[in-house]
Amino acid sequence: MASLDTAENEKVSPSQAVSTHSDEERTLDGTKTSPPPQETQDSDPDIVDWDGPDDPENPQNWPSRKKWGLVAILGTVTLVTPLGSSFFAPGVPQVMKDFHETSNVIASLVVSIYILGFAIGPLIIAPMSELYGRYWIYNVCNVFFVIFTICCGVSNSMGMLIAFRLLAGCAGAAPLTIGGGTIADIFPPEQRAGAMAIWSLGPLLGPVLGPVAGGFLVDAKGWRWVFYILTIFAGVFSTVFFFVGSESYHPTILANKAKRLRKQTGNPNLRSKLALQIPPREVFTRSIVRPMKMLLFSPIVLLTSTYIAINYGIMYQFFTTITFIFEGQYGFSSGMVGLAYLGMGVGLIAGMAFLGPTSDRIVKKHQAQGDMTPEHRLDLVLSVPGAILMPIGIFIYGWTTQYKVHWIVPIIGTAFVGYGNLTGLMTIQTYLIDAFTIHAASAVAANTVLRSVFGAFLPLSGLALFEALGLGWGNSLLGFIALAMVPVPVAFRFYGERIRTSRRFETRF
Repeated sequence: MASLDTAENEKVSPSQAVSTHSDEERTLDGTKTSPPPQETQDSDPDIVDWDGPDDPENPQNWPSRKKWGLVAILGTVTLVTPLGSSFFAPGVPQVMKDFHETSNVIASLVVSIYILGFAIGPLIIAPMSELYGRYWIYNVCNVFFVIFTICCGVSNSMGMLIAFRLLAGCAGAAPLTIGGGTIADIFPPEQRAGAMAIWSLGPLLGPVLGPVAGGFLVDAKGWRWVFYILTIFAGVFSTVFFFVGSESYHPTILANKAKRLRKQTGNPNLRSKLALQIPPREVFTRSIVRPMKMLLFSPIVLLTSTYIAINYGIMYQFFTTITFIFEGQYGFSSGMVGLAYLGMGVGLIAGMAFLGPTSDRIVKKHQAQGDMTPEHRLDLVLSVPGAILMPIGIFIYGWTTQYKVHWIVPIIGTAFVGYGNLTGLMTIQTYLIDAFTIHAASAVAANTVLRSVFGAFLPLSGLALFEALGLGWGNSLLGFIALAMVPVPVAFRFYGERIRTSRRFETRF
């Protein structure tokens, strides 16, 4: 899910946010949100630009076959890495037995630590892609992902397995971090919807399909084969990407063009129109410091990110405990337990199917009326049903598993949880992008880091919580926390603009 973040970073639109009026920023994947002065570039003969609007080197002018080929292989790579987050979940009981572990914290950590990599990886991957381009970052990270996944499969201790799960998560964050930027590189805004839909299927379905396939694989071959199969798929898709993929990042292409022209003409002053005007150290500093400042000093970023982080942490607590609950309460086998995750997937897909067209209709309506503001991204029709269904689903899941009601009922509860997570994440994310304009990337990065931390560490309390309070009251505690967060999107729908434009809350980022 971390994976839809940077896809939205490309869709920055104007807002009235006073607190965001500051210096230029590039998005997390390196795309500028405010262009350099055009008149300076046009008057400088040493500036290297595209050779007109039809320049074949410009990725926007690539043949359709080349564009869609890149989208297809990028979509498969983007499916594999989120798949790795939960593919392994049904095998945890076997791992605990093999390594003679009994700690419930370790049982959850070995799954959720992968998500911590999704928080750490982008902090390095994003600025590196800005400095060196997307193509080589994809390929280097793909190689590391394959290596670290192999190491997971051959681990001879729990410590070794957890360490390489973390590293695999860091490397696997590459397509999630810069994939949306690649699509923005090659398609104009009015043509991105289809490509974004294909690319988004991986982050959406990967965490759900993983346990379904992993359950039967663990039952037949054992937990190590989860990593071997993941390695095979990652290796094949990475190899195809190496040969099919091309550099699409405009600044890198123009930098290579400038380098080529300097060599051909002997003019050392030639430089790219999109060349970075700040040193590499500053690129890294901005990528890390600015999101943290926004998280600490902007009430909008802090509260909305906390809301999403809690929902996301609860969802991954479900991912890490469903295996134990359905095996213990319902006697599911390792193979059958994977099917218990399908409810979450149905909820996620239903949320996407409802939110996309409904949000578009609302936005177009207000644009036609001339009163569109970022707060319309949090329209009550979009945000409230999912926010309410989230705790309802948790309560249903907790008490029906407590009393061993037919297994379909708690699975329906997980569908509500998936729906609430998807609608909450997408509405808040698009709101942050619209509200923070030139700082949209940093706002989304702050949201991503906090939710990934919650996704990694909140599940550690899951099994211990259920042992102490029981499945009913243990899940009810989570449900009450989710219920307490329902007012967050409602409050910003009605008071967000006042907060954004108030000098009291203005912060220089």
